[in-house]
Amino acid sequence: MRFVPDGRRYAGLLFAAAPVATVLATPIAGAAFVLAGAATLHFFRDPPRSPPPSGVVSPADGRVSVVREEDDRLRVGVFMNVTDVHVNRAPVTGTVRDVTHTPGAHRPAFSKDSERNERVDFAFDRHEVSLIAGWMARRIHPYVGDGDGVSRGDRIGVVAFGSRADVLLPPEYGREDLLLGEGDRVRAGESVLARRPEDA
Repeated sequence: MRFVPDGRRYAGLLFAAAPVATVLATPIAGAAFVLAGAATLHFFRDPPRSPPPSGVVSPADGRVSVVREEDDRLRVGVFMNVTDVHVNRAPVTGTVRDVTHTPGAHRPAFSKDSERNERVDFAFDRHEVSLIAGWMARRIHPYVGDGDGVSRGDRIGVVAFGSRADVLLPPEYGREDLLLGEGDRVRAGESVLARRPEDA
């Protein structure tokens, strides 16, 4: 299993503290550190994905929580629970035009108030991806920058703990092209959110 680099570091610190806690406190304290290290590794897992040959894929693992129109375009948001994989992926092939970090609040990512949360926005050629921090999330790590080219399903970043990932679909996609809706479970880089006949 592949893990996010920061996850290995955090887990390593917890595992290293386990024998110290066992000696200075109790075996139960040491076991607690081991369990915390294992939970950290599980959270920061980065499993391989096999992107489909066409369509707009989900940028995140989780459940579709937002489908709405914005200026004649569709936004689809995916809420990531703390148990979901938090490595985010490119919905379609394109080139990064701009990456913008916006400080903000840390409201629950599934609430309407999350629009004012801390976020990182990736502007691509014909679509946008937004990583929105949740109430537990304090770190958003972009993997790509201005001018980078990505293919469908490539890793573009990771958000620590509960959060949301949105994709503003290319302008040619409408509601009739959506294959999934609110409440559906999705996997980053694999689940197709929308597809047009010419995509096949």
